[in-house]
Amino acid sequence: MKAEVQLGRVAHGGVVIGRIDDKVIFVTGGLPGERVIVEITERGRRFDRGHVVQVLEASSGRVEPPCPVAGECGGCDWQHASPELQLDLKTAVVAEQLSRMAGITWTGRVEAVQPMVNWRTRMRYAVSKGRVGLRGRRSHEVVPLPETGCLAAAPGPLPAQLNELTEGTESLSVVRSASGVSVLADGKVLVGRSQIREKVGKFSFNVTVSGFWQVHPKAAETLLDAVLAGLRPRSGDLALDLYCGSGLFAAGLDHAGAEVFGVDVDREAVANARINVPRGRFLALPLAKALRRLPPEVDLVVLDPPRRGAGAAVVARVADLAPRAIAHVACDPASLARDLADFAARGYEACQIRAFDLFPMTHHVECVAILRPSTRS
Repeated sequence: MKAEVQLGRVAHGGVVIGRIDDKVIFVTGGLPGERVIVEITERGRRFDRGHVVQVLEASSGRVEPPCPVAGECGGCDWQHASPELQLDLKTAVVAEQLSRMAGITWTGRVEAVQPMVNWRTRMRYAVSKGRVGLRGRRSHEVVPLPETGCLAAAPGPLPAQLNELTEGTESLSVVRSASGVSVLADGKVLVGRSQIREKVGKFSFNVTVSGFWQVHPKAAETLLDAVLAGLRPRSGDLALDLYCGSGLFAAGLDHAGAEVFGVDVDREAVANARINVPRGRFLALPLAKALRRLPPEVDLVVLDPPRRGAGAAVVARVADLAPRAIAHVACDPASLARDLADFAARGYEACQIRAFDLFPMTHHVECVAILRPSTRS
């Protein structure tokens, strides 16, 4: 079924809100203010989903998508929006989530970080019929890559080269690091090494090739600088790095003279953190189990949780440690807002929130919130 829709505001998840007969429809491929023809792709009790198949009245910010499969692939959300409009859309989403879920009025703007194309240093490709591709939006179907490859991917092997490695595999991953290019098939290293190096300013990190690392080439440095500028660590501080991974933030805190205690569930990442920050102390445990083993009082805390956020139990324990400052690094504005609301109930307020466009052309955005004890009586 198709219908004409006047699109309203942007919503979290790379969609714009419209209405058909007073029922909300979340629309992909559109922009706020446009009049479009939408094909309904999913029906639900409270809302439907659809995709733009024809633009009747276009936004001034609409551009021709640079990738030929932009309308099919589920990797990018905003290729049809100009770079400036993409920042506007992400800014609106961050502000709406913080306002609605945490009662915070945010007047900042999402900051652009170069490069805007060929930025993704970690790519996971699906394999179908011997060809690599990416999943379609909200679909298990595999969209074959253009011959020139994915526009978001950092320079690396072309699809034709990857297709030669697909026999007997369901997925291929390509990792570009300071050590070169690595290719993995279903997690097994085919090209390159299992341990790689990543460079961030003056620091160098040992990282497991299949482990977590920020995907934008400027992300690690951008986030580390924002965290250190916000926390202002002092020599002799006791600092926690929770969800520490391979020790990115721990290294910066250690270099500033702080004593660092880190926790992460990934044993390989913790083993690397011990190499990368030899003066630090690290614990390989799920954070929920490690909470009772944290120091009784600390000066600084860095939280870099997974997409779902830290959660109420972690927030409560961190607040009980009475740090003078907390840095919350979040890849989802909704989970950040939930955590900030929990922190506010525990006496900590966000004195600074910065947002960075570290996932260009997608709806994702990375935020760094700096929290300090509330000054309200």
